[in-house]
Amino acid sequence: MTMMRSATWLAGCALLCCAASGADAAPVDGAQIFRSACAACHGADGRGRTAAELGFDNALPDFTDCDFSSREQNGDWSAIVNRGGPVRAFSRRMPAFGEALTSEQIEAVVDHLRTFCTDSRWPRGELNIPRALYTEKAFPEDEAVITTTIAAEGPSSITHQFTWEQRFGPLNQIEIGVPIARANLGDPLGHASGTGDLAIAVKHTLTHDLGRGSILSVGGELSLPTGDEAKGFGTGTTVLEPFVLYDKLLPRDSFVQLQGTAEFPADSALEDEVGLRVAVGRTWTTGGSFGRAWTPMLEVLAAREHGADTEWDLVPQVQITLSTRQHVVLGVGAKLPATERGERPKEIAFYLVWDWFDGGVREGW
Repeated sequence: MTMMRSATWLAGCALLCCAASGADAAPVDGAQIFRSACAACHGADGRGRTAAELGFDNALPDFTDCDFSSREQNGDWSAIVNRGGPVRAFSRRMPAFGEALTSEQIEAVVDHLRTFCTDSRWPRGELNIPRALYTEKAFPEDEAVITTTIAAEGPSSITHQFTWEQRFGPLNQIEIGVPIARANLGDPLGHASGTGDLAIAVKHTLTHDLGRGSILSVGGELSLPTGDEAKGFGTGTTVLEPFVLYDKLLPRDSFVQLQGTAEFPADSALEDEVGLRVAVGRTWTTGGSFGRAWTPMLEVLAAREHGADTEWDLVPQVQITLSTRQHVVLGVGAKLPATERGERPKEIAFYLVWDWFDGGVREGW
């Protein structure tokens, strides 16, 4: 965790040395700048020198370790160089160099730092687009998520979904989700609480291409009948849900996400279901592109059981980064039925995401 917290700090630290060596006169050649002035701190191979060699305690990361160097976007590293460590809640040892270095020099050195990761299997952080409320992302992640859904009309109900996402290897992710619900079940039960069905999912990235701005993944989720079926908090059967995920970056910080799903209950009395989820959005960043990020999105959801009509929903929403490090995020939206509006209630939904790989939940503010 300490190494990851230092990764973004060190991307800018490479340019600290450059500024001290008169970077204004240096050619826009990231490798040359790094070799002539930055390798003294980070080593010519990018693995970093020890605290004993450097004389300070900030841990220097190994840029050849793709597990962390592939995750961050260039924009985050550039923000540290321009505004200093505090712009992402890192050490004040990293000063601001936005006035000492040109944007071309900053971009060149950051690009050179990227070359130390030589394993192309790891998807780049730019492909990790903002999270939608219902459409899953194709990017493998390390996150903890709490999603709350509240019925906005009809009998009162509230559901909290606790999800833990763990990345393993360059292309894989495992996910565990546990819902806890409370609802008005009417007479004679009244309000009741209980857990829903435990869900375990695996995701694998098939292909990714930063140049094309696309990433494609497949996976499957297994829901186990652990919920209280009598109270309506569980299906009472095992459900298998294979899915395919595709994300595409668009111009001007826009994006589109697609997820196709199919549900196969083990109980033959329940119908199979297919679904399609599409999310489109765009990100705006305050503070000269270095501050808080705002991402309004619109999701379109379609689901159809065998032999039934397709149910359509619209989900307008917005995501906001809360922490300075942008690893704690809030999303808020409303699920609005577009069909069968008299039978299906409107819902309010929101989530809190903690990207735990980037630091503790109380860090980075």
